[in-house]
Amino acid sequence: MRIRSVEACQPISKNSPPDWRTSFGQILVTVTAEDGTVGYGVGGGGLSGIHIVNALFREQLIGRDVEQIESIWKRLHKSLLTVGQSGIGMMALSGVDLALWDLQGHLSHQPVARLLSSDCDFESPIPTYQTVWGEVPEEVSRASSGVKLHLGTNGKSDATLRDWLPKWIEETRKAREKIGADRDLMVDAWMSWDVETALAFAHEVSDLQLVWLEEPLPLDDHEGYARLRDECPVTISGGEHLYSLAEFEASLQRGDYQILQPDVCWMVGLTPLLQLIELAQDRQVKVVPHRGSEVWALHAIAALPIERLAESGRPWMQWVIRQPEIRQGTIQITDLPGFGVRCDPDAPCVREVLRSDQSGRFGE
Repeated sequence: MRIRSVEACQPISKNSPPDWRTSFGQILVTVTAEDGTVGYGVGGGGLSGIHIVNALFREQLIGRDVEQIESIWKRLHKSLLTVGQSGIGMMALSGVDLALWDLQGHLSHQPVARLLSSDCDFESPIPTYQTVWGEVPEEVSRASSGVKLHLGTNGKSDATLRDWLPKWIEETRKAREKIGADRDLMVDAWMSWDVETALAFAHEVSDLQLVWLEEPLPLDDHEGYARLRDECPVTISGGEHLYSLAEFEASLQRGDYQILQPDVCWMVGLTPLLQLIELAQDRQVKVVPHRGSEVWALHAIAALPIERLAESGRPWMQWVIRQPEIRQGTIQITDLPGFGVRCDPDAPCVREVLRSDQSGRFGE
């Protein structure tokens, strides 16, 4: 079966975050086979990602055999040489790769998890954790298997990191007290600390049994991550802002993280994830996908030898229909074909122009 058409757009939800995601948000890639069967994938990069899919990838995809996912991936990846094999280009390729996996699942009447492995687990619930900013809401403390705190300055203060440190320690202690000792607790600093702040924080909360401290330092602070590896009493995680297998391999060689958190909607989809898992296993590094409760990563968690733990997804993606719900702190995939979801044809959808008056509906 060959590919008939390819299209990318950016669906807009009423509750989309009013920040950079508005212009560089999630894109929806639709790949249609010659018999009319459709596959959906989600990537990133907003209008820039859309342009890469529609202007660079489309002509290379039309007429290709939909089953040749790996060879298609290699060709599209090579074509990014002049655009950049990181960042937005890779986010766009992620959407295409996921759409091809979804399409192959529909054509073969199989869920993606079964395409990934015959040993996939549809029965066992997957524990989830909820990412929160500020105080942990009561409903979250009761309903989640774990909680991840985002700790940062939000860019709203001239105070130094050391000025903020007591507040972050207090918030973390309050969170542990609220969720109890039997639930997972993580902290995410979103690359905003320095190594001295990270070490001071980690030592002050070392009694709270944090599962990990996520991306405490900027990505390029390799010396800082080396110090954390040797001196930090809390496990360091990261990887959602790495966009290629080469970047992950370099990070693994340096030993930046003890837990890798690839985002399949940003790091070029499922195809390179299979190789990344092997590389991580060789170095005894755990893999916990970023935004794991979204179906694009959830099928990988159910099928591949990675940690059975799924982060809460993006609630504003209301245009994804039939997304599995988190119930009592766990989530399960279905055995529906592909990723098991469809997309709302009536969702407002920005296409490829920067003028706000040129938009339409997804199905138009």
